Amino acid sequence: MRRAGRAHAALAAVAAASLWGTTGTAQALGPPGTDPVSVGAIRICIGALVLVVLAAAAGSRSRAGSARPVPVEPDRSRRAPVAVLLGLGGLAVAAYQACFFLGVERAGVAVGTVITLGLAPLATGALGLLLGERLGGRWSVATAGAVLGVVLLVVGTAGASPVEPIGVAAAVGAALSYAGYTVAARGLLLRGVPGMTAMAGLFSIGAVVLSPALTRADLSWLATGRGLAVALWLGVVATGVSYVLFQRGLAGLAAGTVATLSLAEPVTATLLGVLVLQERLSGLSAVGMALIVLALLLLAAPRRAARPLVP
Repeated sequence: MRRAGRAHAALAAVAAASLWGTTGTAQALGPPGTDPVSVGAIRICIGALVLVVLAAAAGSRSRAGSARPVPVEPDRSRRAPVAVLLGLGGLAVAAYQACFFLGVERAGVAVGTVITLGLAPLATGALGLLLGERLGGRWSVATAGAVLGVVLLVVGTAGASPVEPIGVAAAVGAALSYAGYTVAARGLLLRGVPGMTAMAGLFSIGAVVLSPALTRADLSWLATGRGLAVALWLGVVATGVSYVLFQRGLAGLAAGTVATLSLAEPVTATLLGVLVLQERLSGLSAVGMALIVLALLLLAAPRRAARPLVP
C-alpha cells in the first residue's frame, strides 16, 4: 500500500508539472498585447479563486477525505505556527512570479530558466531538512541527471542573449521562492492542514500581494475571446487543477522529491512547442529531454520491498 501510495503521489506531481508546462504555449497562443506580468497576476488571482472554491467544497463534504501524509521522522515542522507557514508560503508564491519573469527578461530565457529550474530541486531539498526529511542516493542521482537534462534542453533551444547580474539574482530568487512555498505547503500538510486548504491559503495571499500589478497593467486583451480562454486555462487548469495535484504529490512524498519530479515541466513545454508552435527540436535538446525523463523514471520507480529474514 505504501508503494502504491508513493506511485500515485509521484504521478500526481508529474501531472501537475505537465500542466505547468502548458503556460508558455497558452501565452503564445493568446492575443496581441499580453505581457508576462499581467498574465502571471491574472493566473494567480483566478487560480486562488478556484482553489478557495474547491477547498470550501471539500470542507463541506468531509475533512476525512483530505490527503494527509505520514509525518517524516522527526517532524520538526511542528515548531512553526500555521500562520507563519501560510504567510511565508504566500509571499513565496508571489515572489516566484515576479522573480521568474524578471530573471527571464534580464538574463535571457536560457540562463533564467536553467538557473531557476536547476536550483529549485536543490534548494527545496536543503530547506526540506528543516522538516526532518532525508533524501537518499537515488534522489541525488536523479536530481543531478534531471538538472543536467534541463541545461541541455534549454541551451539546445535558446539563442544567445545578453545576461544582466540582476537577472541572475532574480532567477536565483525564483528558485528559492519555489523552494519556500513547496516546503511551506509540505509543513502545513505535516501539521494536519488539509491539502486543499493549504493551497487555497497560499495562493490567496499570493494573489493579494500581486493584485496591485493589475492596476497598472493593460488588460484589454482579456476582453477578447482568445484572451479570456487563455486566462481561464492558465488560472483554472494550469494553476487550480495543477496545484490540487501538486498537494497530492506533497502529501505522499518529500518536498525535495516533488521538486525534482516537477522538472517534467520543461519536457512538456518543449513537446508543445514542437507539436503546436512548430518549433524545432535540436539533437542536444532531445538528449536533454531524454535524460530528464530517465531521471524522473528513476525517482518515481517504486523501491524494492525488503526481503523478510528467514531463520
